Amino acid sequence: MSPLPIAVELLAVPKAVPELRRTLRERCGGVDSPDLLLCVSELLTNVIVHLGEGTPVTLRVVGTYSGRVRVELSDPEPGVWPTLRAAGPGDEAGRGLSLVDAVALRWGVDQGPYGKTVWCELR
Repeated sequence: MSPLPIAVELLAVPKAVPELRRTLRERCGGVDSPDLLLCVSELLTNVIVHLGEGTPVTLRVVGTYSGRVRVELSDPEPGVWPTLRAAGPGDEAGRGLSLVDAVALRWGVDQGPYGKTVWCELR
């Protein structure tokens, strides 16, 4: 049985980040995929920080026809878009999307009428 696709509905709260990583490890047979776990953690943390704790989200992880892994995190706020920031050496925040940008082959945002989906594709 393939571990993909994965779809999880949850509330964006801090304790959900490590729980989601643990769920992904279990679904992937204990295999640790650092890039996948990093991207999921950063995308979920962005929702917590910028939309607020308790925001309902849906995480989907699917395989693509080209052999990539696509991570999608949907939330109900179509007007708040993630942006890359240039964090300084002393800044404690602002690096999340830069990390996603560094490890993903590509990433973006799809807007719908009732929310948006931030996605990235990994090898």
